[in-house]
Amino acid sequence: MKVSDYVLQRLREWEVEYVFAYPGDGINGILAAWGRAEDRPRFVQARHEEMAAFEAVGYAKFSGRTGVCAATSGPGAIHLLNGLYDARLDHVPVVAIVGQTDRSAMGGSYQQEVDLLSLYKDVASEFCEMVTVPEQLPNVLDRAMRVAAARRTVTAVIIPADVQELDWEPPAHAFKQVPSSLGLGRWAPIPAEEDLARAAEILNAGEKVAMLVGQGARHARAEVEETAELLGAGVAKALLGKDVLPDTLVYVTGSIGLLGTRPSYELMRDCDTLLVVGSSFPYTQFLPEFDQARAVQIELDPSMVGLRYPFEANLVGDAAETLRRLIPMLERKEDRSWRKTVEENTARWWEVMQRRAEVSADPLNPEHVVHALDALLPEDAIVAADSGSAANWYARHLRMRGTMRGSLSGTLATMGPGVPYAIGAKFAHPDRPAIAIVGDGAMQMNGLAELITAAKYYQEWSDPRLVVAVLNNHDLNQVTWEMRAMQGAPQFEASQSIPDVRYADIAVLLGLHGVRVEQPEDVEPVWRQALAADRPFVIDFRTDPAVPPIPPHASWDQITSAASAVLHGDSDRAAVVKQGVKAKIQEFLPGRGKG
Repeated sequence: MKVSDYVLQRLREWEVEYVFAYPGDGINGILAAWGRAEDRPRFVQARHEEMAAFEAVGYAKFSGRTGVCAATSGPGAIHLLNGLYDARLDHVPVVAIVGQTDRSAMGGSYQQEVDLLSLYKDVASEFCEMVTVPEQLPNVLDRAMRVAAARRTVTAVIIPADVQELDWEPPAHAFKQVPSSLGLGRWAPIPAEEDLARAAEILNAGEKVAMLVGQGARHARAEVEETAELLGAGVAKALLGKDVLPDTLVYVTGSIGLLGTRPSYELMRDCDTLLVVGSSFPYTQFLPEFDQARAVQIELDPSMVGLRYPFEANLVGDAAETLRRLIPMLERKEDRSWRKTVEENTARWWEVMQRRAEVSADPLNPEHVVHALDALLPEDAIVAADSGSAANWYARHLRMRGTMRGSLSGTLATMGPGVPYAIGAKFAHPDRPAIAIVGDGAMQMNGLAELITAAKYYQEWSDPRLVVAVLNNHDLNQVTWEMRAMQGAPQFEASQSIPDVRYADIAVLLGLHGVRVEQPEDVEPVWRQALAADRPFVIDFRTDPAVPPIPPHASWDQITSAASAVLHGDSDRAAVVKQGVKAKIQEFLPGRGKG
C-alpha cells in the first residue's frame, strides 16, 4: 500500500462520498490510487479547481457534512482559494487536499513550486499541515477532518508528489510518533443557568420583541417557532438563514439587510428588544439603534459573541439546546398588538412584491421571472442564487416552505458559485430538484463551463432536474445600480456592458435542454417545462436592466441620486427613472404609481 492508497482508504473510513477535484501531475500518485480504489470515494471532475471548491461548499451546505476538494500543486492549489474563502467566511466545513512538488526540489525555484503553507496560512488558519513522512499522515488527515467539522471551517492537507508514492507505514508506538483515531463525538454546549436567567429577564421585560435568526438556528426550527410564539415576536432572517423558517409563517418578515424586505427593516426600526439566534449578520445599520433595544445573543462560537450590537446577555451554546432551556423561563406575552403589526406589515409586503412583479419592462421584468417561480417551486427544492441583482430577487420573492433549502455566497459575496452550488446540491441530494438563479455576468464567468459538468453527471442522479435560470440583461447590473444610487454616477459602459450570449443554445449543444424567453406570457410555462424536464435545463430570460435592485428601505436621496445619474449619463434610458420611482411609490401607496 502506498501513501496515496492510504489517503483514500482513510477518507472512506471517514465516510467521505465525493471529492470534487481537477487532476494534475502534482497529485498523480493519488489519481493512480483512485484507479486502484475503483473510484471510491467518487472523484467528481469539475472544469476548474475554483468550481471544485464551490461544489464542495455547495455539497457541505446542503448535506450538513464536510465537503472535500482536491487539486494539484501550484496553479491548481491557487485556483481553489476563492471557493475555500467562501467556505471559511460562511462557516462551512471543507477539507482541501493539495499536491506539492517533490521534497527534493523544494527551495529550488522548481516548476509549480509555491509556498503552499504560507499561501494557505489564512484560509486554513485553523489547521494546515504538509505531510513529509508516511507516519505523519493519519494524524494530519484525521485532524483536518475533525477540525473542519468541529469548527465549521476550512482545513488543508498538503502532500508532496514523492510522498504520495512512498510505501505506507503507520505511526509506531514510539517516541515522537503520533497515532490517531477516527470520528468526531457529538456535543451540544449550553450556557450557564445565571446567563439564561439574565436573558429571560430581558426578553420578558420587552413589549416589542424582534428576533433575527441565521444559519446557526437551522436545526432549531421548532424551538425558534415556540420562542417566537411565547414572545409575540416577529422573526427576520439573515440571508444565510433564509431556509431556517418557512415564509408561510405570518410573523416571518423575510430577509434583512441590503437585500432584505421592508417588514424586516420596520421590525428592527420599531422593536424594543432583540434576540439574535445563530447569526453573525454584519450590517449594524440594519439593526435597532443602539439606545433603542435591549438585546440577547445565542451563538455557538465564543469568538463570535458580542459582535455587531451591544448585547446585554451573550449565551454561548447550541441554538436548539439553549432555547430548550430558555423557553421554560419565558412568559407568554398576552398583548399581541405588536405581533399583529408585524403580520400586517408582512402581508402588505407580499402584496407589494406581487405588484412589483406585474410592472411591465423591456423585455422581461426580472422580478416577474423570480416571482413566477415562487408558486411553482417543489416543496423539496434546493435553490442556489448567485451574487448580484439575482440575489435581490432570490431574497425578496422566493418564499421558503416545506423542506426547501436555499443558499448563496453570504459573506464573501463572490460571483460565480450559483451553478456549482447547485451541482454540489445534486450530489448531496440526487433525489431532489435544484435551481440556480444567476446573472449573465456570473454565468459568463463560471456557469457556462460547469454546464459541461452537469451534462457529464446528470444521468447518475435519481432526479435529473437541475434548472439554471440566467437573468440576461447585458449588464453587470448590481454594480451599475450601486454606482447610480451611491455615487450618483452614470453607467460606465466599458466596465458594465457585457455581450449577449445564447445560453440556452449552448445547453442544447451539450445535450441538455434550453429555451430563450423574451415574452412575459412565456415565463410561467417555461418554468413548468424546466421543472418537469428529464435532464438539466437552462432558461435564458432576457430581462430589463432598468428594473432597479434598490433596497426597499432606500432613501429618497438614493432614489433621486440614481435618477440623476441616469438622466445625466444615459438619458436614452429614462425608463429607469420611471421604474425606480414607480416601485418606490407602490411601497408607500399600494395601488398607486401605475400611470
